[in-house]
Amino acid sequence: MLRQSFRAELQQLDQELIRMGALVEDQIRRAVKSLTERNLTLAHMVIADDDRVDAMEIDIERRCLTLLALQQPLAGDLRIVSTILKIITDLERMADHAADIAEVTVRLGQEPLVKPLVDIPEMARLSSSMVRLALNAYIHRSLEEAVTMIRLDDDVDHLYSRIFDDLQGLMQDRPETVPQAIHLLFVANYIERVADHATNLGEWVIYMVTGERKELND
Repeated sequence: MLRQSFRAELQQLDQELIRMGALVEDQIRRAVKSLTERNLTLAHMVIADDDRVDAMEIDIERRCLTLLALQQPLAGDLRIVSTILKIITDLERMADHAADIAEVTVRLGQEPLVKPLVDIPEMARLSSSMVRLALNAYIHRSLEEAVTMIRLDDDVDHLYSRIFDDLQGLMQDRPETVPQAIHLLFVANYIERVADHATNLGEWVIYMVTGERKELND
């Protein structure tokens, strides 16, 4: 009976984890959309929804700790619960970065953009896809899916380098663009951090499946 109860609780935790991940993925998408469309209403919604993510993290953490205290899982089951605790921490930090991006939108207001945003939305698309793929790898307990997802971080890093170079050149050629360009550099950095956290998710899935902790985000 205890084993059945443990498995049932794990299934519920999986569902809550996926729900939290879906919200975070949506937060990233909406944050960048608020910037590209100069949508201040949407930006404020993203900032407000950060509290929802925080509440989900607290609830899942509480349930995991209760499960550990009451069931005292061993070996593989303990790794699953430990992985959930690590994943929700990374998801919460991603949501923070989405809120950071939305706050940039608010700061810029209706100020015209110094250049069309092309690479930043693409960075965001890749990063949010990494979140979804990492959670799929978790649900499927798939080592292969986790490793495949982590490789996308190289594409995000490449885009970040290109954005950095473009904005640096723009600031040198047009000094009046410096204040906004710095804000856009912050946005690119926030998205790059999201990809790093998504990579962490993949690494935690690998740990859950193999019992080995490997750093693949070099």
